[in-house]
Amino acid sequence: MTSNPGTPPRTTRTSPAASERSGGSGGTDTPARLLQLLSLLQTPREWPGGELSDRLGVSRRTVRRDIDRLRDLGYPVQASQGASGGYRLVAGKAMPPLVLDDEEAVAIAVGLRAGAGHAVEGVEEASVRALAKLEQVLPSRLRHRVQTLQIATTPLTSGDGASIAPETLTVMASAAAGQERLRFAYRSGDGTESRRLTEPHRLVSTGRRWYLVAYDIDRDDWRTFRVDRVSSPFATGARFVPRELPTGDAAEYIRRSMWRGQESYEIDVTFEAPAESIAARLPGALGTPEPLTSSTCRLRSTVTDAVDWLAVRLAMTGHDFVAHGPPELVASLHTLGTRLTRASTSGAV
Repeated sequence: MTSNPGTPPRTTRTSPAASERSGGSGGTDTPARLLQLLSLLQTPREWPGGELSDRLGVSRRTVRRDIDRLRDLGYPVQASQGASGGYRLVAGKAMPPLVLDDEEAVAIAVGLRAGAGHAVEGVEEASVRALAKLEQVLPSRLRHRVQTLQIATTPLTSGDGASIAPETLTVMASAAAGQERLRFAYRSGDGTESRRLTEPHRLVSTGRRWYLVAYDIDRDDWRTFRVDRVSSPFATGARFVPRELPTGDAAEYIRRSMWRGQESYEIDVTFEAPAESIAARLPGALGTPEPLTSSTCRLRSTVTDAVDWLAVRLAMTGHDFVAHGPPELVASLHTLGTRLTRASTSGAV
């Protein structure tokens, strides 16, 4: 990742060929010139060879050699023939490194921070890793702009879970990726404060909350930590050899940890709406609705969430539905409906 080096100023009238013969390649070394060429090609347009030659201050032959170098590095550069032919960067089989200018880097960082801070459904660990990588290489002036924008803006909506400082997530993600021991302060569900030294394995988003799966050094066992209860995390710099997680999969480990000691129940709900519409309005952790017809669907899954919270989430879909079970959910919906009806009629004039 690098900032766009921009168009080099022209201070002489030396021709590209003469400049190359003098040993300068337009006064620009090859790596810097390749980055500038890549930045130009990432603009969605076709670049004539002559225009690239002028912009880079080198001969067309050098442009062709640089195009070949980019192809060797995995960038899919397509060339078209003819008098109006040129070069264009097209989609390939893999995602090559991008060159972003200042505005693009700031926009991406702000977007990732806004999403990561609320554990929004669909913003998985990969998004946090991308944010960690981006902020690691952002120049200080751009990092300051990102933080300023974050402070100055307030999202209209957020996820159901507690908000989390993006810095907390990026520190954890970087420590897990770099296999560095992580130390942090932790507040348990009963309010007990403690200091933890861990070997971080993976961050997992459940749609409502972020969790860290890590090996707790002092307790000599695997643990899960709610990230919204973590404070002052920092990587110690001490490397560790990754241990094998008992379940092999961090998401499965979180699932078992959440259900351990908790009462689970089967929900069965029919909606008067298409399956894709309901799926877009409910957290993925509640399961996937199955279509019955083009305008109805049914949701059946095992959950551990409080029935009162679930009743509210079902009502928030904005569609009519019938809860077939369990009885606790049916009773909670009845209570909620009665309360809402009373609230809407008690203030009527």
